[in-house]
Amino acid sequence: MTAIDRIDIAVIGAGLGGAAAAALLNEAGFSVDVFEQAPEFVRLGAGIHIGPNVMKIFRTLGLEDRLAAIGSHPDHWFSRDGMTGEYLSRIRLGDFALREYGAPYITIHRGDLHAEQIAILPQDRLHFSHGLTDLEERDDHVLLTFSNGRQVAAGLVIGADGINSMIREKLLGVEKPRFSGWIGHRALVDMDKLRATGLEYEACVKWWWSQSRHIMAYATKGDASEYYYVTGVPVDSWDHDTGFVDSSREEMEAIFGAGAHPMVRGLIDATTEVTKWPFWNRDPMSLWSRGRLCLLGDACHPMRPHMAQGACMAIEDAAVLTRALTLTGTADYRSAFTLYENTRRDRATKVQTISNANTWLKQPEDPAWVYAYDPMTVPLH
Repeated sequence: MTAIDRIDIAVIGAGLGGAAAAALLNEAGFSVDVFEQAPEFVRLGAGIHIGPNVMKIFRTLGLEDRLAAIGSHPDHWFSRDGMTGEYLSRIRLGDFALREYGAPYITIHRGDLHAEQIAILPQDRLHFSHGLTDLEERDDHVLLTFSNGRQVAAGLVIGADGINSMIREKLLGVEKPRFSGWIGHRALVDMDKLRATGLEYEACVKWWWSQSRHIMAYATKGDASEYYYVTGVPVDSWDHDTGFVDSSREEMEAIFGAGAHPMVRGLIDATTEVTKWPFWNRDPMSLWSRGRLCLLGDACHPMRPHMAQGACMAIEDAAVLTRALTLTGTADYRSAFTLYENTRRDRATKVQTISNANTWLKQPEDPAWVYAYDPMTVPLH
């Protein structure tokens, strides 16, 4: 019989939100272990936006300057008509964001961000090949059972295990996420081909068509050596069993190419690899915690990526949850979880709603309510 390890706090999932929670809790003096189902860290994914609201958190962890050195610093978020190229909005970022919101706005490869987050965790507390298969709530701990046969008794459990969260299922019952009616493409671009167009590609631009179809294109490195785009396309159904499928330049042409602006056509022509992903929805949750279990990020409030704030909301959650536990101590975890949910619910729900509506920054508007927010100082209530 294998001995059961006893630990104080278990974070389930070492994605961007889970890694942030573990680092912040560790920084605050808590004893925390992270359990990740993947066998190792790999440079997965694609581009990601990190707003000033989250760069303030990375400042606390000593990562702000490092990430700022790697990522691209767009001067604006441009919205443009995909056919005419007309500017629909010019949202100031760059030096303006630094001055007005208190931190930089960067776009970066998700894998580069994740690597920096993983690197600052105590490596002996980071457990790969640990897929959660069962949990049992007991009086003074939660018994966790993993796919490799290991069992752990945790004082508190933080579910950062994504939209298909097992911990969410334990709280709310089994409920499959709904297909949102939208798919996205993620594409890599041949930089030589893009430069050969002779056109000046902006560091952060969202191209719009009818029915809110769009292409969001941006640099993911400060030296402009990587350019990347993601799309949003309404469709009737998702008929694949897999999490994503391969797509093609021809599919991009069919969806966006006819009559498109020359810069869009150049972007499609320079496309090398494309994958196609479904966007899933869940309704805002009725509860974020129960007993010793607590959720954050996509496990709690998944959203379509149209505001570029999904991962940012998970990292904000991690910051506020850490502050709440610091205030109350782990013994009074119920009060901490209540503070956390009360402080986060309205903001996360608002961002979830606007993300799903896909209207963000299409027209001139003031994004300060998102970017000027400081999760490290916002009042807990």
